[in-house]
This record gives sequence, structure tokens and C-alpha cells, in this order.
Amino acid sequence: MFLKPLRHFFVIFLLLATYSIPCTAEKILVVGTGYVGLITGVCLADIGNDVICLDIDEKKIDGLKNGTVPFFEPGIQDLVKTNIAKGRLKFTTDYAAAVTASDICFLALPTPQHENGACNLDYLKASVKQIAAHMDHPLILVNKSTAIVGTTKELGALLQTELSAQKKELSFEIADNPEFLREGSAINDFMYPDRIVIGVENKSAEEKLRRLYEPFQQRTKIVVMDIASAEMTKYAANTMLAARISLINELSRLCEQVGADITQVSKAVGLDKRIGPAFLNAGLGYGGSCLPKDVKALKAFAEQWGCPTKMLDAIDSVNEDQKQQLGQKIHDYFASRGGLEGKTIGIWGLAFKPNTDDMRYAPSLIVIDRLIKEGAIVKVYDPEAMGTFSQLMQPGSQLKLCANAKEAAADTDAVVLVTEWAEFQTAPLSEVIKTMKGHVFFDGRNQYNPKKMNDIGFSYISIGKLPTLIQLKQD
Repeated sequence: MFLKPLRHFFVIFLLLATYSIPCTAEKILVVGTGYVGLITGVCLADIGNDVICLDIDEKKIDGLKNGTVPFFEPGIQDLVKTNIAKGRLKFTTDYAAAVTASDICFLALPTPQHENGACNLDYLKASVKQIAAHMDHPLILVNKSTAIVGTTKELGALLQTELSAQKKELSFEIADNPEFLREGSAINDFMYPDRIVIGVENKSAEEKLRRLYEPFQQRTKIVVMDIASAEMTKYAANTMLAARISLINELSRLCEQVGADITQVSKAVGLDKRIGPAFLNAGLGYGGSCLPKDVKALKAFAEQWGCPTKMLDAIDSVNEDQKQQLGQKIHDYFASRGGLEGKTIGIWGLAFKPNTDDMRYAPSLIVIDRLIKEGAIVKVYDPEAMGTFSQLMQPGSQLKLCANAKEAAADTDAVVLVTEWAEFQTAPLSEVIKTMKGHVFFDGRNQYNPKKMNDIGFSYISIGKLPTLIQLKQD
């Protein structure tokens, strides 16, 4: 029997911890109740502020009013319900009521890609126009959306144009306050950040945001800079992380060729204080809503300025190649065994990383698409992303949705680990193999010990290591 592990261990601590409450509660509006907006609004409410979260999606807002969160993130639903009950958190679709009741307005809206990778600012601009239409007192406009350098000032100029057109003589200030939230640990990241970056034009805006973030000053460093530098900091951080992932993945391919073990290499390299161990795990490439989009957006922005982007090009290219590696390994293994036509493959994990249901740029989609095109029957399971996945790929004769990991593995010719959920790491593999037709296990995240997998009876194929294939009687 599979035991579902406790994934909310840190949330219990967060809910019980006593946060520093600001001397005076700020009146805050957060526009956008997506991932960044909702986390920001809920956490600012939890430290004692009066927060209104606004979205034009009436169905989403109705759900949030009842404590229903539209995405999975450990701990967020409890915090929503708690702060609604305490009267510190409200949800609305009404710009007029929200703007007039707030002094600080955060923009946390999507900035999707144009075809060339550049940021689409339409959602931000539409929101600024709505704010101008209902603004009746001075406020500070804070951009928290990830958007390229110059966006915050562009939004400030738009706000001034709209106010002037409406003959409103109202003052306002602008600021950029990038987010550094990781899906799966976003509450902890907000409450205990590595740093808080604030980009401002003047001392007044700095003082207002310092006052807002005063409860965090004992646990982190507040870094104040100009707006352009704050905007660039977000892109620089994500690009650095993407670069580490792409480099270690490229090295993993070389390790396979020469007989080295990337997990040993990564461990030793990470002990170098100049490098550190974070983001050095070889795998299937990065996915999600941030790194892929931000690398492409920075490339497009640099091209506008005539700046060569050889490193950015390589980071993006290596990552796209890496997403193909696991599908190629599966193809190669079965090529000498009659091919994938009619074979049944079990997929463990769909989301781009554990502790989220986010399927954006998920490597699983590429693996599954290839398997189906080559004629395989694919059985899939993820602890949280089944609903999100089924909106992207419809089940049918070649694609089966399963209720648990054991069902996804039963009667398969191979099992493929794509997302390293804790549930899979503790799975009773000696029982799993008895339910399978074949005995090969593809580990896309290097989660298992090769010797132990062989002892169980698996032919074990992972990333950045030579495969450990064994011959069993059923072959």
C-alpha cells in the first residue's frame, strides 16, 4: 500500500509562528489572483495588513471568497481561510471599491510571451487604465509582475496620461518589487526570503515600502536600488539558475559517454564554496512558468538593444535538448525489443516539479507525446496535477489516467519517473516490480540507488550515468 507523505510539514510551523505585526496596518490592493498575486496578498494579510485581492475572473473570485484556491500550493488554502475569518483578506472584481480603499497597489498580472519571446504587457496596461479611472487619492503603484527593464516607468507614464486625460490632479509614486517565489515552497519563501528587492525613484516611496516590509527586517536584508536595476535583478537571478541547470545537464550527457557518474560529480563540485550545491541536480531540464519564459524574454529584450546573447541562446537550447533525452532513452531501449508499438509505459509524475500542479513547460508532456506518437500505451499518475494535465492531454485508447502510482505501474513494460514527488521516493519498489510485465525503470531525476534497483530486479536507466541493465528470465 502506498502511504501519502506529509507534504505540509513547514506550513504547520508557519501557521503557528508569531509574526511581527506592523504598528499600523497598510491598506493594500493586489491586482491578479494568480500564483504570485495570491501568495503576496495572503502573506501580507497574514502579517496584519488589510488586503484586497482583485481579479476580473468572477468564478475564481467567488471560489476564493469561499476559501477555494484555484491551484495547488502547500498551506495556501489554510492561510486564505484564516485571514478571511480574521477580516484582513477580501476578494473582489470591483476596481472602484478596491482602488478607493487602498493606498498601496501591487500589480501581479501575467506577462505572457509574444511569438518572439518578448513580454506582452497588455494585462498590466489594462489594469493601470482601470486604476486611473477609479483613483481618487494619492497611492503608490508597485509592479510585482515579471516584466522587462523599463516596464514600471512605462506603466507610471501610462497612469499619468490616463489621469491627465480625466483631468485628475493626483500624485502617485511607482516602484518595482520583484518576486522570488518557488512553487511548492512559496509561503516559506515569502515569509523568510533570501532578500527583498525594492526599486524606487525617490526616498518617499522607499520609506513607504520599508514600512510595509518592516516585519521582515529581522530575518532578511532589504535591498533598495533604482527601478531598472530591480527589474533586471529578477531576470538576472532566474537566468543564473537556468544556466546552472543547463550546464549540469550538458555535463550529464558527457558523463554518460565517458563512464562518469553525474551525481558524484555534482556532489563534489557543490562542495566548492564558490559554487555551492543548489540547482546542480541533473534531470529533464527546467520547466514551469518562470525560467523558460524569462530566459526567452531576456533574449528578446537584448536583441532589441543589439546586445549579443550567446550564453542565453545556449542556456535555452541545452534545456530544450535535455527535455528530449528521456524519451530518446526509452526509444533506444525498446528499439532492440520490437519498438514501442503496443508497449505499455507507466509515468510517475506530471507536474514540472514536486509540490505543485503546474504543467507549464513540463518535461512530462514531451515524453508522453513522443511515446504516444511511437505507438505506446501510456498510463500516468501525479499526486496533484491530474486535473491540470487532463486539460492539456485528453485520455483515450493510448492515454490512461490512474488513481495512484501502483495502478500506473501495473501491467507495464516500463516505469518512468518524471517528477520526484516524495511519494515515489518511498514507494515499495519490490512490490511494484511484481505487478509489471517488464522490469525496466527509467529514472529521470536520479532518485534511486542503482545497486538497490538492480537488487530488486530492475534494469535501471537514469541521467548522467551508464545504465545498469540486467537480464531476467522473462526477457
